[in-house]
Amino acid sequence: MKLIVLDRDGVINYDSDDYIKTVDEWIALPGALQAIARLSRAGWTVAVATNQSGLARGYYSVPVLESMHQVLRDAVQQHGGSVGLIAYCPHGPDDGCQCRKPLPGLLEQIAQHYQTTLEGVWFVGDSLRDLEAAVAVNAQPVLVCTGKGEQTRTQAMPDNTLIFADLSAVADQLLR
Repeated sequence: MKLIVLDRDGVINYDSDDYIKTVDEWIALPGALQAIARLSRAGWTVAVATNQSGLARGYYSVPVLESMHQVLRDAVQQHGGSVGLIAYCPHGPDDGCQCRKPLPGLLEQIAQHYQTTLEGVWFVGDSLRDLEAAVAVNAQPVLVCTGKGEQTRTQAMPDNTLIFADLSAVADQLLR
C-alpha cells in the first residue's frame, strides 16, 4: 500500500490563529486539492491526521467539522481523486489524551485502520508537532512551507526532515 498522511490546517487549507470555525472559513490552499487528487489517481491512499481543539473549546461542533471534511472530499473528488481516513483529535491541549499531536495516537489510528505500519510513510505537516508525531511512529517527517511551515523551518527539526514549498511539490516528488 502506498500511504501518505497529511496534516489539515496549513497543509491542505489555510490556517488561522482564530481557528477554522465554519465551512465558509475552510478554504483550500492553491494546488492542494489537485495534489491530493493526483496522488490518489496514481494509487496513493491519502489519509489526514488533524488536531481539532476548536471542538473542545466550543468554537464549532462535530457536524460542522464533518461538513468541512465533506467539502474536502467532494472537492478532491471533483479533481478525480479521493481522501481516505480523516482522523482528528477533538481534545484541548490540557485534556491528557493520547491522540493530540505530537503524541502518536492519530497516526496509530490510521495505521490500525489500514492494518499497516507507518515506518517510512511520509507524514506531511507545517508544525513541529507534526514532525514530532511522525518521528514517534517512525514515519518520514515532511515539512511544507505553507501555513506555519516557514516559522517552523526556523526551529530545530528532526534530522531527516524533508522540506517542500507546498503540497504540490510533495506530490511532484512522489510521482516522479
